Amino acid sequence: MPTSTRLKLSLLMFLQYFIWGTWYVTMGPYLNETLKFSGPQLGLAYGATALAAIVSPFFVGMVADRFFATEKIMAVLHLVGGALLLYISTLTTFGTFYPLLLIYTLCYMPTLALANSLSFRQMTDPGKEFPGIRVLGTIGWIVAGYAIGVLGFGTSAGMFRTAAAASIALGLYSFALPHTPPTSTGGKVQLRDILGLDALALMKERSFAIFVLGSFLICIPLQFYYGLAGTFLSEIGVADVSSKMTLGQWSEIGFMLLMPFFFVRLGVKWMMIVGMLAWTVRYALFALGDAGSGMWMLYVGILLHGICYDFFFVTGQIYVDKKAPAHLRGAAQGFIAFVTLGVGMFIGSLVFGPVVDAYKLVDASGAVGHNWSAIWVYPAAAAAVVLVLFFLMFNDRVETAPAK
Repeated sequence: MPTSTRLKLSLLMFLQYFIWGTWYVTMGPYLNETLKFSGPQLGLAYGATALAAIVSPFFVGMVADRFFATEKIMAVLHLVGGALLLYISTLTTFGTFYPLLLIYTLCYMPTLALANSLSFRQMTDPGKEFPGIRVLGTIGWIVAGYAIGVLGFGTSAGMFRTAAAASIALGLYSFALPHTPPTSTGGKVQLRDILGLDALALMKERSFAIFVLGSFLICIPLQFYYGLAGTFLSEIGVADVSSKMTLGQWSEIGFMLLMPFFFVRLGVKWMMIVGMLAWTVRYALFALGDAGSGMWMLYVGILLHGICYDFFFVTGQIYVDKKAPAHLRGAAQGFIAFVTLGVGMFIGSLVFGPVVDAYKLVDASGAVGHNWSAIWVYPAAAAAVVLVLFFLMFNDRVETAPAK
């Protein structure tokens, strides 16, 4: 890959995840403390990304594969998204805020799969080249978190205005990305194209179907971490939670850079198994740790994020790119986003709520807490079950699909 192309794709990943990192982590305190939204309203707001991931990737993947160059689709989506974010920053009632946030996420979530698809199209060996580029996305997320803190936007609408500026910048920059034309042009558009059924045809292969099922199932306990880790740490008395949580992203960078080394030696199956095992160990450490002598367990649990994410999800993206024919790779990446970021994460958000409520504790003074040790047992057990099933059923033989 030419150095100029590598630099362009690296900046793409940085901006792509900088946008998300500016508002996703700190939206909760803003909605809760500043706008005074209720708990259920907060849950709906965080579920918007999952709903968008369910609805949008099939259609956009089909459009990118058949009609328009990927970089032009990304440009339009990020420019429109930037305008929506500016408007969202002015809204203060849930009845106006939530519908606009949902529309925005319908623009943003497809760009995750499109950014991957565009990058893979420029590579000769994604297994070696993609990790070094994708790591810039993690750096972008970290920089966004520090930027919001330095600017003092943690509980203000400034986070959305910052995201809007970055979105517009990426929209304009997208026109300068490597030209990535559709790979399946011509022919009459059928219902199967609109619904992404061509990508679903990949499910006929047993190994791919097991991979998809494992990705879906692991995202259910995964949502416990994204939805509850910050609350858990804060409630048990851990100081400066936001900065401690970024240790997971720093870990992600380290393991992303090491991925080519492990990929060659472990292969797809064992990379994913190690990733699933890390999820199980992380939740077990959270169940056993505390803010005192057990704080080291919490640090290790957070630092395991690099293995949890990189070894399963990034490996999975590479696996999909190798398995899908060239004319279906956009739709296939969208399909995985649908299964993981969409259905799996949405079901996970529905599951952890009742579990948390079941272990609510109220002391004599009326203060509310939770039996976190019991709560974390659930995702630990679920991840362990998925791990065993995946180990027994998945075959990692990968042959690059021929171009058509």
